[in-house]
Amino acid sequence: MSLTVADVAASREFFHTHLGYQIAMAADGFASLTRGDAAADIVLLQRGNEVLPPEQRDQQAAGLIFALTVTGIEAEERRLREAGAPITMPLREEPWGERLFQLTDPNGVVVQFVEWAAQEEPVQSEEQPAMHVITPTAENVTESPNARMTGLAAPSRGSEELSTWTVAMEAGQTGPEHVINREQVWTVTAGALDVTCDGRTEKISAGQTLVLPPDVLRQVHAPEAAEAHVAMRADGVASVPGTEGTRVLPWAQ
Repeated sequence: MSLTVADVAASREFFHTHLGYQIAMAADGFASLTRGDAAADIVLLQRGNEVLPPEQRDQQAAGLIFALTVTGIEAEERRLREAGAPITMPLREEPWGERLFQLTDPNGVVVQFVEWAAQEEPVQSEEQPAMHVITPTAENVTESPNARMTGLAAPSRGSEELSTWTVAMEAGQTGPEHVINREQVWTVTAGALDVTCDGRTEKISAGQTLVLPPDVLRQVHAPEAAEAHVAMRADGVASVPGTEGTRVLPWAQ
């Protein structure tokens, strides 16, 4: 940056003393200043110097701000103030986050120190999935010869991980022997159920909960009218001895 000034020696001393510039070259009415940290080099020219075009010789640096970006601006301002530097605008912070103060050299060159205020990182709030309220409808009911299943939570009804449903059985109804590849939790809410699992039979009465392990043959019988609430991982499928492949549970899909 080339600055035309009235007193080259005064500006040269200012930039050397307060801003750490070194004199790379100097002559009558001329000085070249540099810094080792790659900040802008400065050339100072005496006003009226014949090396300048005639229309520029009588002009001098005015109406410009030589801005330097710094870190630790409070310490820099304190250092310069204690050194007697001509601080013409005290440290302040602008509404848009710029922190700055200014010096003015003997020739009226304004030097501004700038640091951007640390921006607070916005709290990254993960978008929470919406709650789903499920109201059973006739479309969610599956009737079989042995029971009536009413689907509640399921992937098709807003659940990603679990499927839940109710089972209603009339007295004397017995479901087929089958295997489920996922753990199931049965809570009897009315009546009682006889559940045979891996050759062992347990009577589960209203208010009791049964945990059925995966991949084990089971069968459910209702000695009296009964209802139960069932929960399972949503990817569970059934298999029936003597048949090939697996079967999805429509009320749990």
